[in-house]
Amino acid sequence: MTEIIKLKSGSLYEDRNSYSRIFMIGDQIFVSNTAGIDYTTREISPDVAQQARKALQNINGALQAVGSSLADTVRIITHVPTSTDMPAVAAVLGETFRNIDPAGTMVCTPLARRELKVEFEVTAIRGASSLPAKYIRASV
Repeated sequence: MTEIIKLKSGSLYEDRNSYSRIFMIGDQIFVSNTAGIDYTTREISPDVAQQARKALQNINGALQAVGSSLADTVRIITHVPTSTDMPAVAAVLGETFRNIDPAGTMVCTPLARRELKVEFEVTAIRGASSLPAKYIRASV
């Protein structure tokens, strides 16, 4: 039987808004939009790159709790409210996902709180990082 795991990570909004940080069915892992908030101290850096790094750290911690990691990411959707912050966020993504190369989308969209400069939504497949990858180049 396929197991479903719903992971809560400590965000105040998870219980209030009735969602899970991770919804996992089998080896498929869906991570809700995650910001660069320290969920223990509730602190958030004013720097977009630091927010991006913290958000990805938060996601990695949640993924590790279900036996996975950022290395298993197959898709990432990045939400940035200010287009001038996109290059800094893209640089952090490049550092983090070098040689992982998930499918990716970056959109300029408002976020729930003004101090939030970036949020990420991730889809991962547990164990994907251990599979061989074949790179193909094509003109599309």
